Parts: sequence; structure tokens; C-alpha cells
Amino acid sequence: MLLLPNAKINIGLQIVSKRADGYHELQTLFYPLRQLTDRLDIERSETFSFESKGLPTDCPEGDNLVVKTYERFRQQYGIGAVSIVLNKLIPTGAGLGGGSADATFTAIALNELFELHLSTDDIVNMVRPLGADCAFFAYNTCCYACGIGDRLTPYPLSLKGYTLAVVKPNVHVSTAQAYSHVTPRPPLFELRDLNTLRPEQWNGKVTNDFEDSVFKQFPMISEVREQLIAEGAAYAAMSGSGAAVFALFEKKGNLHAAIMRHRLTHLFKHCFVHTEDGI
Repeated sequence: MLLLPNAKINIGLQIVSKRADGYHELQTLFYPLRQLTDRLDIERSETFSFESKGLPTDCPEGDNLVVKTYERFRQQYGIGAVSIVLNKLIPTGAGLGGGSADATFTAIALNELFELHLSTDDIVNMVRPLGADCAFFAYNTCCYACGIGDRLTPYPLSLKGYTLAVVKPNVHVSTAQAYSHVTPRPPLFELRDLNTLRPEQWNGKVTNDFEDSVFKQFPMISEVREQLIAEGAAYAAMSGSGAAVFALFEKKGNLHAAIMRHRLTHLFKHCFVHTEDGI
């Protein structure tokens, strides 16, 4: 069974408070990037095996969220062995949710392969302990998120008419490290009102609270954002805890000309461009 776990971006990310259990209360909008995917091949097998290829991961095999998801299902439901091949195309340390997507898509595959008849809520409950972003990928549509990012409400956001670029500098940002430097504060803007504004009106209102501390540690990420704005982006911001930056362009020519001039691609490790209208 071949699945294509997709990436996501955070449009706005407000760290509201720190809880007694060490987690942070936040508000964000999750937006799926369906054109940027890993490849996940899972088949029933006599013995368990896991292979990761493509882009490097940032953990030992046993700590990969795909393996952890399988172990949770094996312990909870007594499922048999599987053979898993993960081809990583979504970079790690990027704030694009690739690992969380892999975990949730693994759960979806195991549910089907072993005919467990789990509901979407059941799958969410299985993957939620593995990461706050995992729940989003069970629904995989634009959602307003609060709590630690796992309390989700579908959100009607259209980006029709815009082209989306995602640039990943050649740096890796640790989520845990990013959280250790962030200062909770009251939201500057109510993200549930986002669809009352056009993207060019988001500037100065729709903010990512990780940017202040992450930009200080990794100035290259700030450089990416400023360069995308200079190239004509209506809006640009870091996704999640970084290091990827996304930008929305009304005029494709601005973005394409910049890439042809190598003003983006010669500096940065990854440049993903979504070229269809209405992403």
C-alpha cells in the first residue's frame, strides 16, 4: 500500500501560555501542502522491517514516528508484522510536519491493512501521544488549532489566485530548543478572523512567535523571509518552529524570475514551489 504523507504550514503561530505539564498553549492555522509529500509503502509481512531512504532523518530508527506508530498498534490491537519503506522528501527540522504526517498516515494504513474499522477520532487518539501535529493529518484540511495544537476546528480559508513557495535553508531547527526560547504572550490578532483579510493585509498582524528567537540564532532564515518579500511576496513567514519559510505570490512571474536568476536557489538547500492557483 503506497501512501503520500503531505506537509503542512502554520499560518500564524501564537504561543499563549505555558502549562504546568511543560507543554505550551498555542493558536495557529494548519494548512495542508498536498504537492509536497513523503512516500510511504506499507505491506503485510512475515517479519517486521523498516527502511528509511531519501532525505536524512534526525533520529535513530527505533525513535522514528513510523516505527512508534506501528508499535502502538501492535500493542493495542495485536496486529501482525509489516514491511515499511519510507522515502523522505519533506525535510526534517523544517516546521513542515513531515514526521507527524508519516505517523498519522502509518496509522491510516494499518487500520486498512488489518481491517480494524477505526474511526478518524480513534486514529487521532492513537497518534496524539506521538506529537501535537499528528492529529491534524487525520483530517488533513485547513484547521484552526488551539490547546497544544491538537484541538482542531475546520477553517474555511481560500488562497485561490496565489502561488505558494516554500524555501528550506540549509539549517536544522530543533523544536524543543525553539520552545525553550519562546516567551508566551497574549495574541496580537485573532486568527479565527484571518479569512476577513487578504494575505497582503496579514503583514504585521499574522505573526509567528518563534521568529524572534529563531531568527537571532539562525539569521539565514530571516534572510530568506526578507528576500522573498523583496521579490514581491504578498506575505512571507516561517512555518512552525522553522526552518522553512513560506511565501504567497500574486504574480507568478516575480517568483519564477527570482528562481531563474538563482537569487533563491543558490543560497538555500530546498526550494519547493506550488504553481497551481488556489493551492
